[in-house]
This record gives sequence, structure tokens and C-alpha cells, in this order.
Amino acid sequence: MADIERPGVNAARLWASGLATAVVAALLAIVGIMIARGIVDVPVLAPKGEGVWGNANTFTYALLSGAAALLATGLMHLLILAVATPRQFFTWIMVLATLIAVVLPLTLTVEPGAKIATAVINLAIGLAITIILNSATSAALVVRRDRGADAATRQWNQPPNTYYDG
Repeated sequence: MADIERPGVNAARLWASGLATAVVAALLAIVGIMIARGIVDVPVLAPKGEGVWGNANTFTYALLSGAAALLATGLMHLLILAVATPRQFFTWIMVLATLIAVVLPLTLTVEPGAKIATAVINLAIGLAITIILNSATSAALVVRRDRGADAATRQWNQPPNTYYDG
């Protein structure tokens, strides 16, 4: 009886990658807001008088971006355990979720510059999470080998190897 191979996941590696992705997403949100407010002079998430850093909304946005990356990591973990092609489903789900995050600010009643800046920031964060987690998953996938119920006694039922025959 041959070993049974089944796909698995190194959860520690996947979640460490997810945590690193959360840090990248949070920093990307902060950088995006700093560029929009400081360079392009668009008041994203705060009134113009709040400066480049904005107000508490900037840090809330960064924390929510990090939380989105952790949620995406959980989704990837679930998909690895449940479906045949997890990376393909993950990519589709994330692209559609990112599209929602891009379109949503465009429907708000704020000035057009703020709408576009927020949509671009959301696009950058969504793509970063999708691409990083999709590639990090390759390193977290493992193949588990099950030897079956008779693994401990199987070796005694087989003839000896020719290596030991003299």
C-alpha cells in the first residue's frame, strides 16, 4: 500500500505572512493618505486644516487596512482547507472585494479629488494584500503523507530489500 498524499498548510508560516501583510497594508494606507494630503493637497479622511497626517481617521484607516489583511489570511486558510484550487478562488474573491472598495468612495457626496484619492488608495491596498498573500501561500503549502492504519506493521509484511540480501 502506497503512502497517501494530501495537501496541507503550514499555519504558522501562513499567519506570519498574514501579519507581515497587515503591516504592509497599514503602512500603505498611511503613505497613501500622506501623498494625497501632502503632495496632491486632497483632503482625504479629514478636513484640510488637519495637516498631512490628518486626524484619528488616518490611523483608524490604517488599522482597518491591517485587519483586512488578517481577514484575507483567514479566508486563504479556509480556502486551502476546503476547496480544490484555493489560490484561484482567493484571487477572484479579493479582486471583487477590492473592486467594491474602489467603487464605494466614488458614490459618496464629497469633493471629487477625495473620492478619487480614496479609490486609488483602496486599490493599492487591495492589490497589495492579494498579491502578497497569494505569493506567500506558495511557501505555506505542504504535502502531508498518511501511511494508513497499518503503517506500523506494514514493513514486516513485505519481503526484505535486496540491499540486505547477501
